[in-house]
Amino acid sequence: MLEFGLDENRLEAGCDEAGRGCIAGPVCAASVILPKGINLPELNDSKKLSKKKRDILRIQIEQEALAWSVAMVWEKEIDQINILNASIKAMHLSLDSLDVEPEFIMVDGNRFKPYKSIPHKTIVKGDAKFLNIAAASILAKTHRDEYMVKLHDEFPHYNWIQNKGYPTIEHRSAVIMHGMCQHHRKSFKNTDSQLKIWNSKTL
Repeated sequence: MLEFGLDENRLEAGCDEAGRGCIAGPVCAASVILPKGINLPELNDSKKLSKKKRDILRIQIEQEALAWSVAMVWEKEIDQINILNASIKAMHLSLDSLDVEPEFIMVDGNRFKPYKSIPHKTIVKGDAKFLNIAAASILAKTHRDEYMVKLHDEFPHYNWIQNKGYPTIEHRSAVIMHGMCQHHRKSFKNTDSQLKIWNSKTL
């Protein structure tokens, strides 16, 4: 059972990101402020839930949250400022867009930069411990996945409808065969040398 937050008597925003380990597409972050007494018993770390459950919970979170927001930082900027800074920037942008300003910020992981003068706490595996961070993880994941599925129609050979831009063998093989497109992160290792050798032998 996940805890509501660190202090249920203050407005706490949970923050998380999705897409940090991808070789294509944006990094997406979400911020969520939940009302005290919210009842979402299936809410958990997005990685522990099926797509169907994530999609259902996304609707419930967006309907019942006091405030929520999602923001993306795109591939070119990821290449310019690195993925860690891009992930933190996406979180800051999502906080910027909240309709309600939080009194405290709870962040999944162990790295963050101060936002305005609002106190914060980083929590390793926070998405499996606190409802507000778990809610943010679900919104970040589902919004990013939705975006990558839309891109699939334009770039079907990368099969983003299945891998969402993560460095699967199929995705890396497609990069070797078709090259990179504008949605790939050029500062990432987009191919594997052993895979490239294997592909050259099988072509």
